[in-house]
Amino acid sequence: DTIMTSTVISKMDNGIRSIILDRPDRLNAINPDLLADFLEALKEGNADPATKVMVISGAGRAFCAGDDLKEFDSQVGTEEETRAYIESIQVITREIVLNDKMVLGAIHGWAVGGGLEWVINCDLAVMAKGTRCFFPEISLGVFVTGAVTTLLPKMVGLQKAKEMILFGERFDAAQALEWGLVWKVVDEENLMTETLNAAERIAELPQEAVRDLKRVINRACHMDVEGAMALETDATLRGFLDPATAKRISKFE
Repeated sequence: DTIMTSTVISKMDNGIRSIILDRPDRLNAINPDLLADFLEALKEGNADPATKVMVISGAGRAFCAGDDLKEFDSQVGTEEETRAYIESIQVITREIVLNDKMVLGAIHGWAVGGGLEWVINCDLAVMAKGTRCFFPEISLGVFVTGAVTTLLPKMVGLQKAKEMILFGERFDAAQALEWGLVWKVVDEENLMTETLNAAERIAELPQEAVRDLKRVINRACHMDVEGAMALETDATLRGFLDPATAKRISKFE
């Protein structure tokens, strides 16, 4: 039961739906195709009664290196088109955070920008030891999305969240664990085994209770997700449409 597109692989096994970002030549960086395919895979999982748990991961050397800056021109058009593109990023967070299926992350290599936001969106994230993470957005004059302006402070504290987004300093899996950003850190060779073991444990539990837990705990803790994303979208739009941003992006990498 495997669905493959040019950017995402989705496969089902025993109630566990594995969704793999598959642009390995670009470290699974985010472009319009990947967003559309990832969203479709998440929607299918959320709508499918046979899917009990979803596991997201990245093919090749990374989970996701963030926005594909080589394709920045394809993301920025009129104000309406640009807002629609940013909104398509936010819809993915809705599918992960505001639905009632558990989403686990198996994270390795790089988790940058939007990729790091998806890690933060996961219910339980398992990270390989060598993983490197950072938020490049502010240095480029753009803004974070994925409701991290409300999710991250709850995980790491308000000042730490501001520091991480403001200065965009790189950090590793051990730091992510210490700050409460991920659930577990494991050797890379054990990453999928550990994550799938957890997924199997969840799949064996009474599913109504599991779905209730996710819905209730996320609604109770994250009542401000929609409001945060609306504000993020406006700030990101401003950054995307600022001519200085394109200049900064052309110099990045």
